[in-house]
Amino acid sequence: MRNSDYYFPAVALGIAFVAKLPALRRGWRSPLVRSVCFLVFAAAICFFFAAPPTIEAVNDLTGIPNFSGPLVYCVMCAFSCACLVLIVNWRGGPDETVRRSSRRWIAGYTAAIIALPVFFALGDAPVERLRDLDTYYATTPFIREMIVTYLVAHMVSAVVTTALCVRWARAVGDWLRVGLVVLVIGFVLNLLFGLAKLTAVVARWTGRDWDALSTTLAPPIVAAGGLIVTVGFLLPLLGPQISDVCHAWITYLRLGPLWRQLRATPGDHAPLPQIPWWAAPDMRLTVRETVIHDELLKLQPHLDDCVRQRAHDAAIDSHASPQDAEVVGAAAMVVAAVEASTRTPEPDPQAESRVPAGAVALTAALGPGRGRLVQLSRALHSPFVAAARKEAATYSESSTR
Repeated sequence: MRNSDYYFPAVALGIAFVAKLPALRRGWRSPLVRSVCFLVFAAAICFFFAAPPTIEAVNDLTGIPNFSGPLVYCVMCAFSCACLVLIVNWRGGPDETVRRSSRRWIAGYTAAIIALPVFFALGDAPVERLRDLDTYYATTPFIREMIVTYLVAHMVSAVVTTALCVRWARAVGDWLRVGLVVLVIGFVLNLLFGLAKLTAVVARWTGRDWDALSTTLAPPIVAAGGLIVTVGFLLPLLGPQISDVCHAWITYLRLGPLWRQLRATPGDHAPLPQIPWWAAPDMRLTVRETVIHDELLKLQPHLDDCVRQRAHDAAIDSHASPQDAEVVGAAAMVVAAVEASTRTPEPDPQAESRVPAGAVALTAALGPGRGRLVQLSRALHSPFVAAARKEAATYSESSTR
């Protein structure tokens, strides 16, 4: 792996951790918030300290060859523990049960983290190894135990979390299920990393040289696994927000045809509110929706229920559903009203008696919420609406002669 393959994820995860700090400050008492923040932090630190340049710098700074080895292993164990604790808190349950399970995992991995530097101090690793410490010292007393301890701890976490996520994913849906599926992929990769490393170490014990499993195959696997696991934990937290933003933008764009239809006509339009460029899409959508309703209200004196009824009946004759025909009829009436308001600001006296029925029909077609407004905007492309537009234009030409 290139050095950038370590540092880019470290920077990305560091930014994610900084972004989560306000939530950590507000919800410090929440074990779930603390677990998420610690996991992201541990993942960022793990990528940073696992990079060969960082390993060399730490070794030089401490003056101890291979000091980075137990340091990186300790951080990996902390990350594995954070995954387990977060899953336990995420699933929930009785508070005492959750606390007891969390404490057990923390106690077990704390023991492993303490054992790693003890084994390193008892062993002898005088030759600095930046990329193949595991296999180079696979047969060295105490260093061997240190390597096996961190690999077993890492694999136990991967197996347990995978089983928990698979079982839990069957009972949930939406973003939580997506996050759990992503987590399973990440934990399986972490397990494959541990198996590749352990296989290379065991091969050394039997006199075989399978070092490529540890030095070539394992690093990219664990890099991908760490990133995927972090993304899997963040998806259920950020996914609903992402969905809301995407839905707001999509609705905003879908209201565009209706917006342009109502605002493109000459006349006295109310000034638009000043929206800063950094405004959230929800604010932009609310402004667009409000302006559309205001413009429709101004069109009421020009609404002609006969236009609506003709377009409605034509849509029904073309086997449209009653709901679609209702929206198409309302859209045709709006287009004809826009043409009429363009022709003259004063309503047609002959159609004045049909205005109240048209206003009632438009109100019924829109209904509550934004859904029917979007349908009205999309219905502007209907051939029945185009026919109403052409009919209104023809009437305008004949009336001006």
